[in-house]
Amino acid sequence: MVYAADEQRYEKLPYRRVSDSGLILPAVSFGLWRNLGDQMPLENSKKVILKAFDNGIFSFDNASNYGPSNGTAEETFGQVFRSDLKPYRDELVITTKAGYHMWPGPLGEFSGKKTLTAALDLSLQRMGLDYVDIFYAHRWDPNTRLEETALALDLLVKQGKALYIGVSNYTAEQTEAIAKIFNTLGTPFIGNQVSYNMLNRTAEKDGLLEVLDKNHAGLIAYGPLAEGLLTDRYLEDIPNDYPIHRTNEFLFESGKTALIAKLNALNTIAMARGQKLSQMALAWLLKDERVPSVIIGASKINHLLDNLSFSDNMLFSDDELVRIQNILEK
Repeated sequence: MVYAADEQRYEKLPYRRVSDSGLILPAVSFGLWRNLGDQMPLENSKKVILKAFDNGIFSFDNASNYGPSNGTAEETFGQVFRSDLKPYRDELVITTKAGYHMWPGPLGEFSGKKTLTAALDLSLQRMGLDYVDIFYAHRWDPNTRLEETALALDLLVKQGKALYIGVSNYTAEQTEAIAKIFNTLGTPFIGNQVSYNMLNRTAEKDGLLEVLDKNHAGLIAYGPLAEGLLTDRYLEDIPNDYPIHRTNEFLFESGKTALIAKLNALNTIAMARGQKLSQMALAWLLKDERVPSVIIGASKINHLLDNLSFSDNMLFSDDELVRIQNILEK
């Protein structure tokens, strides 16, 4: 059966402009980091991806090393794109990244010109695309001159392989440094994709949000639920082998008991708002216009739709914000 997208898809989710650029993103983007590569049957992945599009998610985020086997998440998306989403290419914002280990040898990681060029070519081939909408340098490269990375990214735009350029996992200082070069080159720098959630507020504390705003760019937040901690699944206990992302490991520094108490206090506020903790966590991030989109992943349709219900209540009272702030600062 030929796929036809839901005609009401743009009525189901807010969408937002990235700073004062011409790029518009859905408040929630769909990430293929986990569970949709070679460990998941294609048919399941297809159902979840198409359900996301039917519900207003038109931005899909990938990376050359996503899988779990390198490249397989892009291959999965590519198969769905070719079979079902290709007629909607002009509606889609498709993004990918390069910089973490992607193939054997010393040129298979970081942000040299050869590495970035080869990585994007591979990504386009896997996904069956002529261009991506945003291409990100996935991490800071301590060994390559920043000018080389910036010039390589700028060239990829000039070659028509990417419309916009972003960085990922850059600190405020690092973002400021490369944005200065982009401004000189006229590179369409659109944002920084970083770990940001209610429990991990590094982006606020190191000034990253201000740097991005000054440079007409946005913060695209990954890990908005802290790998699932900001859900109602861990209100009683957190397994000792919990697979926390490296950017959130510090959350356990005060012990599991303190973290669980914080989650329960936040959950109390969420319930009073008529929301699940996960829904409130997404809404809380999006209260800041400097965050145009947050990236969620899902391997099951019910989990996807449950998270998207955050849009039923995106407003916070002053009292709620104060109470949340007090909990987060404990």
